[in-house]
Amino acid sequence: MGDPEMECFGSAAIFLRKPEKERLESQNKPFDAKTAYFVTDPEEMYVKGVLQNKEGGKATVKTLAGKTVTVKEDDINPMNPPKFDKIEDMAMMTHLNEPAVLYNLKERYAAWMIYTYSGLFCVTVNPYKWLPVYDAGVVAAYRGKKRIEAPPHIFSISDNAYQFMLTDRENQSILITGESGAGKTVNTKRVIQYFATIAVSGQKKAEQVAGKMQGSLEDQIIAANPLLEAYGNAKTVRNDNSSRFGKFIRIHFASTGKLASADIETYLLEKSRVTFQLSAERSYHIFYQLTTGHKPELIEALLITTNPFDYPMISQGEITVKSINDVEEFVATDMAIDILGFSAEEKIGIYKLTGAVMHHGNMKFKQKQREEQAEPDGTEVADKIAYLMGLNSADLLKALCYPRVKVGNEFVTKSQTVPQVNNAVSALCKSVYEKMFLWMVVRINEMLDTKQPRQFFIGVLDIAGFEIFDFNSLEQLCINFTNEKLQQFFNHHMFVLEQEEYKKEGIEWEFIDFGMDLAACIELIEKPMGIFSILEEECMFPKGGSFQTVSALFRV
Repeated sequence: MGDPEMECFGSAAIFLRKPEKERLESQNKPFDAKTAYFVTDPEEMYVKGVLQNKEGGKATVKTLAGKTVTVKEDDINPMNPPKFDKIEDMAMMTHLNEPAVLYNLKERYAAWMIYTYSGLFCVTVNPYKWLPVYDAGVVAAYRGKKRIEAPPHIFSISDNAYQFMLTDRENQSILITGESGAGKTVNTKRVIQYFATIAVSGQKKAEQVAGKMQGSLEDQIIAANPLLEAYGNAKTVRNDNSSRFGKFIRIHFASTGKLASADIETYLLEKSRVTFQLSAERSYHIFYQLTTGHKPELIEALLITTNPFDYPMISQGEITVKSINDVEEFVATDMAIDILGFSAEEKIGIYKLTGAVMHHGNMKFKQKQREEQAEPDGTEVADKIAYLMGLNSADLLKALCYPRVKVGNEFVTKSQTVPQVNNAVSALCKSVYEKMFLWMVVRINEMLDTKQPRQFFIGVLDIAGFEIFDFNSLEQLCINFTNEKLQQFFNHHMFVLEQEEYKKEGIEWEFIDFGMDLAACIELIEKPMGIFSILEEECMFPKGGSFQTVSALFRV
């Protein structure tokens, strides 16, 4: 695809493929295949250099910075000729080694070309800035093109899945993996944008009636994202807009390829973030959107203030994020609720429950004199929560301080200490938030189910990425465990089965062990008497605790 053919991409062309003149100049650089090598470096990992000599299993290399180093022969890797510089598909390289891959990605990224193919995969490097490569003109330019006919892009992957679905008459799935902050959610949104643009259902917008669909199907599919992000995304140490839940989105199509409907499955919402955040993090975006004061009537209706520090549960970390404008995001969230067709009653109900969760952190309890029993230290906050949740304040406090437990066929009132009541309050608001989130997903799915005939679907998986924080909760274990299971599935299908296919076809091939078989570790976590099983068992015991859990784990 030369310069004339790239004109269809408009201003995005320079971010997708460099001009022909620049590519030709790069290919004509002097190069000696016998001496051009990468060598390991303690700071840069790998640097380019010129091989001086090899002897006795050692290699001496002079780096481009002028430094001469002697390393093991295994620590040097041959460089590719200049014609492979910034190559779009790394499977085409003469020498496919780790430094060659890393340097290619680095040099393409430096030129703001963030998408690169590697055989069957598309590798994306997060630019942490907006690039003009996603507008309607770019969508049109990729439509109907084979992978080899256009530069690497998430739109190309999407279009290929769409074309394979139509020609093979089979469902397709797009798997988006990566560490936390790698850009999975953004690329998921681009996939959805692509399908919503090219496969327009042609359905007219419904009448503006409360409780009915307020936008076209395409609008609603796109609008689901800002609402789910407001309630399911948060700032973490590694990412300003990190998905704290996983989702599998199915885009359903009619036999003609037109959009028919969609549905969303969610997994592993990080409930603990509602009540606890690290110092460099914050809770879910919606709390800070509400406290912007952009809608004064909501501030009054929810009985809240515009100061997040008035609510301990959401102010343990940072309050503002440089890269996020909470007012703009709140406008998008509020509009998304309308586009998705929530009724006015449902909308205010969502906001009231969110406000109630914020108030939970202000509930105070004290110990009765000469007793261990807890009692409310004032009822003002409980009155606000009860009003917002449609409960009786006295019943709420009674349930927290004197919970009823079923013993046999009878209910017995149980006494609670102050720490126990505080734990109950924390558990209650986490449960309320989770149930509200899951209810919203159910309602969104009801709105997206148009009852139109559907033949195929394309699934897009977006889960929270692998992460290790200073303080890791059960959610981190679940997230990382899920990621590792997914990685094993990915490796098995893309590498192990592929190499077995080579053997069946009689191709001369030395089997490569990617060293990623963590089956023993996975088994330790999920086997019948593994970590998850023991944690669940300890939760059943009335006096179960950390010490008993650790003791049980040591016996595994």
